[in-house]
Formats: sequence, C-alpha cells, structure tokens
Amino acid sequence: MSPSADPVEAISQRLDIFVSAQRRHAQDLGPEAALFVDAAAATLQGGKRLRGRFCIAGWRAVEEASGGSATPPAQVVTAAASLEIFHAAALVHDDVIDNSDTRRGRPAAHRALEASHRAALWAGDAAAFGRSAAILLGDLLVAWSDDLFEEGLADAPQARAAAARAEYATMRREVTIGQFLDIAEESAYRTAPDEQHAERALRVASLKSARYSIQQPLAVGAALAGADGEQAAALSTFGHPLGMAFQLRDDVLGVFGDERETGKPSGDDLREGKRTVLIAYARESLAPGARRLVDELVGDPRLSPEQIASLQRTIVESGALDRVERLIADYAREAERSLSGARLGHAAVGELRDLARAATVRVG
Repeated sequence: MSPSADPVEAISQRLDIFVSAQRRHAQDLGPEAALFVDAAAATLQGGKRLRGRFCIAGWRAVEEASGGSATPPAQVVTAAASLEIFHAAALVHDDVIDNSDTRRGRPAAHRALEASHRAALWAGDAAAFGRSAAILLGDLLVAWSDDLFEEGLADAPQARAAAARAEYATMRREVTIGQFLDIAEESAYRTAPDEQHAERALRVASLKSARYSIQQPLAVGAALAGADGEQAAALSTFGHPLGMAFQLRDDVLGVFGDERETGKPSGDDLREGKRTVLIAYARESLAPGARRLVDELVGDPRLSPEQIASLQRTIVESGALDRVERLIADYAREAERSLSGARLGHAAVGELRDLARAATVRVG
C-alpha cells in the first residue's frame, strides 16, 4: 500500500497494518494474549500524531532543499509511526506513575485493564492487576516501537539508517531520564533553594518533553533524508525552543485546561504534584506562609474542586501564569527566528511553522 499524502492518515494507516500483524501473531497465544494486544492497540487510537508529523516534516525539510519529492517514502512513514507507538508507551507508564484515571477522554490503560479483570470475574485485586498489566503493556509498546523502527530502516541507506538509529536511541534515553527527574522533583524540591526551582523545572521540561516531542523526531526524519551538519543544526535550533514552548503550554493546560478539550480533569497536575515552572514562578511571588500552604496542597490527590480553584487563583494573582505565557511566546519566537535563512525546503518550512502553532496554541 502506498502511503497517503496526508501525514496523519499515512501514519494511522501504517499503524493499522502493524497492529493487524501483531493480532495475527497473538491469535494462537490464547484469549489473555489477545486481550493484551487489544489493550496495546487501543492506546494507539486518537491523538494528533504530532511526533510522527514532526518526523515527516524533518525529512521533508531536507529532501525538498535538494529538489526531492514532498511525499515521504514508506521507510519515513514507518519511522514516524514507530515514534507514535513509543509515545503511547510513555503515556501508559506516565498514567501509572501519576495514578491518572483518564487519557484522551477515555479510561487510562491501567484502568481499562482493571475493568477487564473485573468483567472477566478473575480472582485477586483488580486494581493491582491493572497497574501491573499496564507496566507490561508499556514495555510491549516499547518493543513494538523498536520492531517497527527497525523494519522501516531495512531499506534505508546504511549511513542514514545509522544516523536515524542514533537519534532514536538518544530520544529513548533522555525521555526516560526526564521522566525520572519529573517524579524526583516532586520530592527533591524540598531540598533545593527556592530560587532554583524554575531552573530545575525547565531541565525536566527539556528532557521529558522538548527533545522527545519535537527536537528528536525532527532529527530522525532529517537523518533519513541525509541531512548535513548545517541542516541538522538548523532543525535542532528550531526544535528545542519549540519543544520547550510545547511543554510549557502543556503545563498550563494541566492546571487550567478544560476536561472536555484536554481529556483529563482540570487541575490534574496539581493533584499529581507536578513541580512545573508555573508552580515555581508562583512560589517565588508568595510570602512564606502562603508558599507553605501551596506546598501542602500541591500533590494532594484528594484536592476538592474548591481547593483546585483556590490554587488556580493563587497562580494567576501571583503573576505566574502571565510569566509562563511570556516565556512560551519567547520560546516560540526563538524557534521562528531559527528558520530564517536555513537551507531547508521552502514549503517544508511553512509546514514547520504551522506545526509550531499547533504545538503551542493547542487545547488538548
């Protein structure tokens, strides 16, 4: 099957083909294995395919600069699809870590597996089963991502395959470290000077999201197009600040987002205890007593809607929300400037700018 010209459709088609093959492989392994594969397939439904789209855009930016085709070959679409599977794995593990009930408006994977346990009338603790099964589900998705990525590289020139593989490996290592730093900061903030909290939160944003969500997908696509050092640097200089703006927008949505649009309860990051730049900026402006109260509330999973609303008011009145919005705008402008004069395809640069707007002015 020839890939669709539309990146989202092309990625989704490739995922469907891959999942169908995995279902065929599992059909003789018993009903429990089929349940597990179906749960993995469910995590790949929905979403904006943003990482895959940045991968294709990175390829196109380099390919068009040399007069090549604007339609990505199967190997690039396959790499983009593998990034979406890896993203699904990260979300599954993230929801277990954060004890989140929902994802994209549906039950999180561990909650869905918990419900399957109950529906089947199996013995034991359904919630414990759901958590354990979801950890393994995330592991399966990582394996699927690796399998599909390598499948896509099979027909790529050796040097380009090696370069793409190195970028992919960097992405996997850094996002795992970033995820650890994210959960560590929920406890470690107590031992760090108040004036370092924002800097520490930005470090988490860089590793957990900026590089993984945008910078590295761009690099993978560019590598598959044979990017030279100048082109790779231009895309990196664009991708990192844009990724920072993307994560900061996500931080804002995690506190102020509408559940109908984000698929997660408003204020969820406050219940989960996320020590974001938003919280760091708010703390900087508060008197010691008010700061202690914020620290007591942030991270309490039993926060009432009234307490959430009170924390939201505190963040706004402290000026933290305005500061983060300005920082988002600064990062977005930095990314925009990096594309000026870059030796990249003109149409592809326009696509990158459109993706930048979708990543930083999004609702879910």
